[in-house]
Amino acid sequence: MKLNDNIVALATPSGAGAIAIIRVSGPDAIKLVTPVFKAKSNKNLMEQPSHTLHLGNIVDGERILDEVLVSVFHGPKSYTGENTIEISCHGSPYIQQEIIQLLIRRGCRSAEAGEFTLRAFLNGKMDLSQAEAVADLISSENMASHQMAMQQMRGGFSNEIQKLREELLNFASLIELELDFAEEDVEFANRDEFQKLITRIQQVLKRLIDSFAVGNVLKNGIPVAIVGEPNVGKSTLLNALLNEERAIVSEIAGTTRDTIEDEISIGGVGFRFIDTAGIRETEDVVESIGIKRTFEKISQAQVVLYLFDASSPSASGISPQGGDYSQVKFEIGKIKNQFPQKPLVILANKTDKLNEDQLKNLKSPISDLNTISAKTGEGVEELQQKLLEFVNTGELRNNNTIVTNTRHYNALLSALEEINKVQEGLNHNLSGDLLAIDIREALHYFGEITGEITNDDLLGNIFANFCIGK
Repeated sequence: MKLNDNIVALATPSGAGAIAIIRVSGPDAIKLVTPVFKAKSNKNLMEQPSHTLHLGNIVDGERILDEVLVSVFHGPKSYTGENTIEISCHGSPYIQQEIIQLLIRRGCRSAEAGEFTLRAFLNGKMDLSQAEAVADLISSENMASHQMAMQQMRGGFSNEIQKLREELLNFASLIELELDFAEEDVEFANRDEFQKLITRIQQVLKRLIDSFAVGNVLKNGIPVAIVGEPNVGKSTLLNALLNEERAIVSEIAGTTRDTIEDEISIGGVGFRFIDTAGIRETEDVVESIGIKRTFEKISQAQVVLYLFDASSPSASGISPQGGDYSQVKFEIGKIKNQFPQKPLVILANKTDKLNEDQLKNLKSPISDLNTISAKTGEGVEELQQKLLEFVNTGELRNNNTIVTNTRHYNALLSALEEINKVQEGLNHNLSGDLLAIDIREALHYFGEITGEITNDDLLGNIFANFCIGK
């Protein structure tokens, strides 16, 4: 991709709408738009100051394409750091394409995915981690993912890394200076102060690495598997949580033969609920595949909801009048043994069919039992609050830096590994030249995060995931 070209793209979603925005960026962006824009004020676009709006018509010769509003931004005070024009036109797909094709004929080329933000990064308008946060912000679907993307885009994460990198770089310079005076045995870098810095860097890196476990699930939604025997109300519960008829509900056991997934936001946090096939012995080949997938989904879930029919005195051994709950206890034990670290919420469903005495008897055989009626919605709100308790949103509430990007996470792991080598070198009084090697490696990984150190493959991989027009 040629980064000195003039590029054009639709910056709003494709399709019909009230308004569409077409973005043009490049050294000649204003010059290229000027001949095809006739301002109502008769002003020349080339002579207008930056950050001004102008009403007029986009014309192709004598033909008027649309009445538009043109925004003028002179570089470097623009999103990309280049001269930029944004054309707000009517949202007809025909009008959009007519204007874009006109500008291409005038000398622009179609922008690649993420090319506007790539230019912003290359022109120093933002660092690499901030650029990546732009994509996260666009794809955010709940308050938590939005807050994390905004915090990173404002530079919270990169500022923290940049500060550590600068301090480490200062000490690295002093150690490198010592190498120039090796014969005189002088020490420019105070080893006690250096030790304090290394300890602080280790603590910060460990905190950021640990935050990835929280950040990753908050960003992508917390998977919650709804499991249990057939016909206990799993699909009804999914519909109640989503507040829509997402899954088929039937009195026939084994209706759900494959997993059904959907996501909602609870308290600003995304939860991805997975309705699974009922767990039972069956000779039905299709249903058996569904049950196998149920256990696969349990392994992938962060939280498991085990549902049973509180009103059924059938062969399962469930009887509010004094059943032994043998089958329920067996299934609960099976899940706990197979997934001992996974939070398990036990739900007694269909409690709307029980009287008060039956409800009291229900809770005694099984500890940590939660009662619910998915059909009437009773207990659904309490279940949602319980799910929030499993999410560590403390760092989010305190506006602490949370790592959500796998590339950043891997770079932090590598940086910590190199810092630990520096620590080991200090413990064994290694010479400055050996310490300098590990310090340089740590600085390299810090630089990879913020973009001081990049290559074309890395940038291509990152910006290829952006949408066109951003």
